[in-house]
Amino acid sequence: MSSSLLRFGFLLTLCGITFTEAKEFLVGGATNAWTIPSTASEPLNQWAESTRFLVGDYLVWKYDPVKDSVLQVRRKDYLSCNTSKPIAEHRDGETRLRLRRSGPFYFISGADQACEKGEKLVVVVMSQGHWLRTVGGVSPAPSPAEGDGDSPALAPVTGGAQGAVKGSFGFASVLLMGTVIFLW
Repeated sequence: MSSSLLRFGFLLTLCGITFTEAKEFLVGGATNAWTIPSTASEPLNQWAESTRFLVGDYLVWKYDPVKDSVLQVRRKDYLSCNTSKPIAEHRDGETRLRLRRSGPFYFISGADQACEKGEKLVVVVMSQGHWLRTVGGVSPAPSPAEGDGDSPALAPVTGGAQGAVKGSFGFASVLLMGTVIFLW
């Protein structure tokens, strides 16, 4: 009996570890989504509102570095499309940023008049207490109106970016391994 409980505890620990794996999100859900939207409905923010971001996750932008850039800004600069005082500026064409804290993050395009035409994004990162990812679907993120919006710069992360969300394989592997150990 005690070895079964030990195995069950081990399985729960492994599952808990995999639930907190960082995921990588391609901004807008597609390559080259960082562009002026064809409609005024702010599709980038619609994408962000339907996605659950946690501390440790990564955002990836893919864009033409000759024509565009990504600026992280304060809330007031996001609302006014002010590109003159960014918190951080990225012009590499494949920007990968780690979300290191909870709360709202504001991004606008550095291209002339692109922000005014809708090329901007608000990402709300869930607090540490929301570590368990929703199973069976994605819950919408809370409203970006919370907080004052003054956020520290995100450090860029080196290395190639994958468009797919990471972590699913790790979870499946650990779940399979835990089941085998549990039944053994």
